[in-house]
Amino acid sequence: MAGWYELSSNDQGKFSFALKAGNGEVILRSEQYDSKAAAENGIRSVQTNSPQDERYDRKDASDGRCYFNLKAGNHQVIGTSQMYKDAAGRDKGIESVKTNGPGTTVKTV
Repeated sequence: MAGWYELSSNDQGKFSFALKAGNGEVILRSEQYDSKAAAENGIRSVQTNSPQDERYDRKDASDGRCYFNLKAGNHQVIGTSQMYKDAAGRDKGIESVKTNGPGTTVKTV
């Protein structure tokens, strides 16, 4: 099963999205956007940038866990991963975003 984007808003009227893998697990979360259109633009940016390995910024947290940021061509962060216990898990997460990111299914929740 292919992954999808979940587009949502909070009680302050801010919008965000999450990229989910085919099993429903969140593999990338966006920042908060002021408008639905801006969040949809963020989704388009993930669709464009996710296949490109050089767009991933691999990070190590102070507690030893690992995560990554997906960046646009202008170096702005467009999504952040969950925390992984090791670099191998982080790398599998990146591969999942590369696979699912170009998908076009967007569900509004």
